[in-house]
Amino acid sequence: MGSLALSRAEVLDQPAPSIAGEVARIAREDLAPLAAGIDDGSVYPAEVLRKFGAVGAWGSHVPQEGPADLRCAIQAMAAIGEVCGATAFMAWCQNTLVWYAANSTNLKLAKRFGDDFSTGRVLGGTGLSNPMKSFFGIEKLKLKGRKVEGGYLVRGALPWVSNLGPGHYFGTIFEREDEPGQVMFLADCSDPAITLTPCKPFMAMDGTGTYGVQFRDAFVPDELILADSAGPFVKKIRAGFILLQAGMALGLIRDCINIMGEVDGSLGHINRYLPQQPVHFRDLAAELEAETMALARDPYNEEETYWRKVIALRLRAGEASVAAAHAAMLHCGARGYLKSHRAQRRLREAYFVAIVTPATKQLRKMLADC
Repeated sequence: MGSLALSRAEVLDQPAPSIAGEVARIAREDLAPLAAGIDDGSVYPAEVLRKFGAVGAWGSHVPQEGPADLRCAIQAMAAIGEVCGATAFMAWCQNTLVWYAANSTNLKLAKRFGDDFSTGRVLGGTGLSNPMKSFFGIEKLKLKGRKVEGGYLVRGALPWVSNLGPGHYFGTIFEREDEPGQVMFLADCSDPAITLTPCKPFMAMDGTGTYGVQFRDAFVPDELILADSAGPFVKKIRAGFILLQAGMALGLIRDCINIMGEVDGSLGHINRYLPQQPVHFRDLAAELEAETMALARDPYNEEETYWRKVIALRLRAGEASVAAAHAAMLHCGARGYLKSHRAQRRLREAYFVAIVTPATKQLRKMLADC
């Protein structure tokens, strides 16, 4: 059975730049006032996420009769990331959830959830941090499942899953207990057998709807199975999973360049002695964006050389994010050290880009194993 090519929302018939432009407008007008609250955990921006979905931010990468193109989704995420790195991360979570449903061969699931996910009417995320580590020999799968009539019973716990809340869904994988194999499925956060526990405070991005998730013999019906053989499915969606994260990095780097430019008038006479200047990061950002856009046109490419390029790009994007945020802090000096200045928030967000799965150390292992 082939993958279901879900129809885009009507708004997605517009040229791609108009989607990114509308997303940028909403980010400036509606998201920017919330950024500090999202960072400290007092705000989860559900309504803004739905507004982004309404203008097409979550649906542009849905496959159309076979091919898929991630460029617009990444551009929209970068526009969000220029304003708030935490929300760019939630954008990646939502886009990844859409990516799972759009690539599933479970036609009932795709028909039931496809438009709801891609328009933002239903929000959710991805619980593939542990499975992605498992597939590359770093961890064992934390969820176990066994077949019962009409579906599976799943038990276990995931320590961190983001963009969750009541009525949300996320995709993850369990190891079968009754026979060899792994199954990927959608978890329904409204299920009483699935418990969401708030995490201990992070150093940034506490408003991302991140929870520990406990499964206590949760029944997962066949209608929520994304792939009953998770390995081949993950291989199909893995490039998209990783490439979409580039939007977080590109947006953050752009704003770090903006921050350096904002202090140039008053501090440029002394900042010129710093080794890293805005022009260096403008060139680097242009290179990263060009390479991202080239790879994002062909996320189903099965060549190992392509996969290696995806891994290498993601590694560079994470390292460049930390470097740009570090430089922005040094250009700001003491004023950037104030809690009220966004330079220090950008530095904390940048470290998240470097450690979110696949983290810098995992990416280096993956390159070594290629």
